Amino acid sequence: MGYEEKDAMQTDNKLFDDLARVANGAMGALTGARSEVESLVKARLERLLSDMDLVTRDEFDAVKAVAVKAREEQEALVTRVDALETALAAKPARKPRAKAKPGAKSPSKA
Repeated sequence: MGYEEKDAMQTDNKLFDDLARVANGAMGALTGARSEVESLVKARLERLLSDMDLVTRDEFDAVKAVAVKAREEQEALVTRVDALETALAAKPARKPRAKAKPGAKSPSKA
């Protein structure tokens, strides 16, 4: 290997080293920019969600539990009403009493 070839190899190596340093610096800058963008997006989303007046998971679960309980009570009441209607239908019908007409005299005992 001649002097010129050695010099060219060192120049190539130096060039590759410089390119590698620039690439590493760019990757570091991109990583920093990425984390900054993620932080900005997260802050925007949190502000948007707070402005939308959404309920929390705890509030949702509490209302869901109340709705489930109300549904169960409603179903129990439907069952009771059905049983009462069945029992009422099974009873013999009473004959209605004759109502006295207003102004009519009741028969007197003699």
